[in-house]
Amino acid sequence: MADTITPREKDYSQWYIDLVRSAKLADYSDIRGCMVIRPNGYAIWEKMQAALDGMFKATGHVNAYFPLFIPESYIQKEADHIEGFAPECAVVTHGGGEELTEKLYVRPTSETVIWASYKKWIQSYRDLPLLINQWANVVRWEMRTRLFLRTAEFLWQEGHTAHASPEEAQEEVLRMINVYKTFAQEHMALPVIMGRKTESEKFAGADETWCIEAMMQDKKALQAGTSHNLGQNFAKAFDCQFQTREGKLEYVWATSWGVSTRLIGALIMAHSDDKGLVLPPKLASRQVVIVPILKGNKEAVKEKARNIAIELNKSGIATFVDESEQNSPGWKFAEYELQGIPLRLELGPRDIANNLCIAARRDTGEKLKVPLDNGFAGSIGSLLEQIQESMFNRALAYRDENTFEVATYDDFKASADNGFIIAHWDGSEETEAKIKEETKATIRVLPEDRDFIERYSMHEPGTCIYSGRPSKGKVVFAKAY
Repeated sequence: MADTITPREKDYSQWYIDLVRSAKLADYSDIRGCMVIRPNGYAIWEKMQAALDGMFKATGHVNAYFPLFIPESYIQKEADHIEGFAPECAVVTHGGGEELTEKLYVRPTSETVIWASYKKWIQSYRDLPLLINQWANVVRWEMRTRLFLRTAEFLWQEGHTAHASPEEAQEEVLRMINVYKTFAQEHMALPVIMGRKTESEKFAGADETWCIEAMMQDKKALQAGTSHNLGQNFAKAFDCQFQTREGKLEYVWATSWGVSTRLIGALIMAHSDDKGLVLPPKLASRQVVIVPILKGNKEAVKEKARNIAIELNKSGIATFVDESEQNSPGWKFAEYELQGIPLRLELGPRDIANNLCIAARRDTGEKLKVPLDNGFAGSIGSLLEQIQESMFNRALAYRDENTFEVATYDDFKASADNGFIIAHWDGSEETEAKIKEETKATIRVLPEDRDFIERYSMHEPGTCIYSGRPSKGKVVFAKAY
């Protein structure tokens, strides 16, 4: 129950772990750094996966599956890539009771093994673009783990595309980061800032990385999705060339993009409270719970509750009835608040006599009387839409309240724990590294959202808060997960 959850104000980190375990979203595994995703948590991932998969297919992508094991020779073909991932790699040295002639890396990401296949599949411009996505698990040997946010093994999707021109590849990079932005804001009710990563923060082996960044309730940033322009780096590493329309040979242009089960962690940290999980209706596998108040003619109350559930389910609203008698209504209220069910309907004999039910919103706790008339399903649908919108607006207001512009380094240091910091930067990796070393705040994103740019005059020239050198514009700093 919720009384096992440490209050956020007391210990935010422990609150998060308590909530994940109390709401039965995930648990620790006996295998170091790994987690067990429990049915409640996996149901959220299934909803995310279904929504994203539909968005990918609507933009012309298809799904495939590539091997879990990657030969060491593949990994070594792209120097920047292996340098970036080497410390996190798990390596298989024996199989079938014998030492392998070549080590196999357990997939940390799939660029190398996929491009080995693309070399076979791509000969001509007629084979392009190649737009493939993979739903898979990956392994990165993390030293410090946290359920959903950072584990040795996690689930994700990774898109890998091949193109005939740099312009087409860049168009794909922007298309997919905008897909992630739309998903985050419309499904997760999570406001994000979209833009580019700095050179030091970009993906290993990429020419350029785009990302979406979100603010959690402890005012830290969380990277919620990335899209990479890989240029011709992997095509050259795997000698993947195609014949152009003019009959010339040219290396293919590539992108990759992905999100993972860390989105579940983002969902928890952005919206939930001390009572438990708060889910946006679009990602709740169970959107409405009906709790009958079993007094008087119990069977009549149960039958009415079942009929309401049938009506709502027919309308596309995922509804279930808890008519069990071993637990009190109060216990059930607390339990479904813990689980994050967006809307609870309370129905007793008096309510039925008055032809109404009581609807309790999980996001605000507000209780409303809803008539049980012909427009009932529409009223419940509208309530769920209001909850979805309200959750986004509340998260956006929180981010705005905790976003600060600073003009001096002293002000920067004073604000380092208080949210997103908008400040001028001279563009040098040296300055970026010094600020990170001294404050633990990093440059999260070089924003490209027009509204954000205009609101904070991001492209206005100025003076770097650290070095005093000229700055071409402002960037977003924050401490992050």
